Amino acid sequence: MEKNILLICGSINQTRMMHQISIYLKRGYKCFFSPYYSDGILRWLTEKGYLEFTVLGSKIKEKTLSYLRDFNLRIDDRGEGRKYDLVITCSDLIIPRNIRKSKTILIQEGMTDPENIFYYLVKYFKFPRYIAGTSTNGLSNAYDAFCVASEGYKELFIRKGCNAEKIHVTGIPNFDNCTEYLKNDFPEKDYVLVCTSDARETYRVENRKNFILKALNIADGKRIIFKLHPNENKERAINEIKKYAPGSVIFSEGDTNRLIANCSKLITKYSTVVYIGLALGKEVYSDFDLNHLINLLPIQNNGNSASNIAYICRMKINDEKNENYSYITNFLQPINEY
Repeated sequence: MEKNILLICGSINQTRMMHQISIYLKRGYKCFFSPYYSDGILRWLTEKGYLEFTVLGSKIKEKTLSYLRDFNLRIDDRGEGRKYDLVITCSDLIIPRNIRKSKTILIQEGMTDPENIFYYLVKYFKFPRYIAGTSTNGLSNAYDAFCVASEGYKELFIRKGCNAEKIHVTGIPNFDNCTEYLKNDFPEKDYVLVCTSDARETYRVENRKNFILKALNIADGKRIIFKLHPNENKERAINEIKKYAPGSVIFSEGDTNRLIANCSKLITKYSTVVYIGLALGKEVYSDFDLNHLINLLPIQNNGNSASNIAYICRMKINDEKNENYSYITNFLQPINEY
């Protein structure tokens, strides 16, 4: 009998990760997908439209559902259609009630937020994890395995208090084969790429004027392309760029990775896309310490992370054990049945 697996999505990046993992879990399993969801007060706030700036919001949910339909993937919204033998999710900031008794695999999505006062309120005073954002990823301990991007991240999560025995360095899809982005048809080259953030939309402080002026200084006359964060207020962001950096090219949609591949300098604040730039040897500017980021850089394993994660999933769903590895490479081959 085939076993059921629920893959909980979120942003398009998270959804693509889940899709890639599912390709290696076709034989013997039925994979179903759901947009990210919550219970209780968070569900009420979501339904009232107060959490549109998060992955719980209706706009991101519709993008997720559109992606799943485009690839003809099985949808089970909120995982309510059946019992699941395994749940795979990219975030444990929220653990819905209906998955708390299921075997669960947590996947690191990307960069974690800086540790601020909210992080310490969560860690030491047991405030809800979601108030601190991704800085508290992994702290729930409500999973059977935690698949992470690199040995550097494994050390970081252990320092934060995650169970070392549950952490597996598998690499993470979308960030494990960055050289593939060099093969693109984007005509522009040798420009400065500025990737903006959604800090203001998520109630954090950002001086966007200073950020733009800093980018102009770094560009030193070179052509600038701005790529807007998908969650931010586009009209406001575009007006600010036109005011302080007139003549710049602005993209609100499209593939950020190919823009990074063709740029000479990359400027960000707190964004996982910085890892694409570092992996490709770009001149990178970030609010994070670059030496720290280099230590955390996701392993480049020629795109085998989804296969590695699927291997962990198979082990856990079948109660198998393998204590003789730190990360897996190329154990499984995809089954192309879509």
